[in-house]
Amino acid sequence: MDVDWVEWSQGISRRRKALLEKAHGHVLEVAVGTGRNTAYYPTKKCQTITLLDQSGPMLAIAKRKWKDEQPEYFGRAFFKQQSALDPIIPPFDSPEGYDTVIQTMGLCSTPEPVKLLQSLESVTKENGGQILLLEHGKSHYDWLNNLLDKSAPAHANEHGCWWNKDIGKIVEESGLEVVNIKRYNFGTTWWVELKPREGVQRRRANGGGVAQEKSAQAPGSPASQKARWTLWR
Repeated sequence: MDVDWVEWSQGISRRRKALLEKAHGHVLEVAVGTGRNTAYYPTKKCQTITLLDQSGPMLAIAKRKWKDEQPEYFGRAFFKQQSALDPIIPPFDSPEGYDTVIQTMGLCSTPEPVKLLQSLESVTKENGGQILLLEHGKSHYDWLNNLLDKSAPAHANEHGCWWNKDIGKIVEESGLEVVNIKRYNFGTTWWVELKPREGVQRRRANGGGVAQEKSAQAPGSPASQKARWTLWR
């Protein structure tokens, strides 16, 4: 099945573009893969862009794609082969962290999604920094979740992706502050905007670590609401 056609038909390509339009400053993208977001970067708003993936072959493809599609910006793009679960070095001229951290379709393939979000939090600028996610996961509907659950092992075996994860629960368990959550395609496509908790970096610098606490969500907050379904909202 052609991935480009599937993403276009489900509106995911334009969600990618809309998400990337929010990027600015020093930008980190993790789980870059082969660079499916390359063409969507608003490079004039970005001081530097760091692209990270643990797969060397995939990162090499992403690097070639950047050189072809964003040649004028290639000198300010940095490529790092590592897991996002490992400590990430902040920009050389912004030790307080990145302004924008992006991940698209990455929580599905990591065995420790809560730890991953907290790792991203630790390298996001506390004052004004943002974490932007586009993910696939559980639906609003039980009948569709049953289909996803039945097909998940075979899909994961072929693609390394568990597409039936509860993204809302993962976000809640991470403790990060929710700015906005929107859902599309029967609720299976998750648009999530987060920001780091106050004082997290300071506690980590002092060796205190970050407990995997559940942040209290007030009734009516984005994470506690069951968003209304629309197919192409």
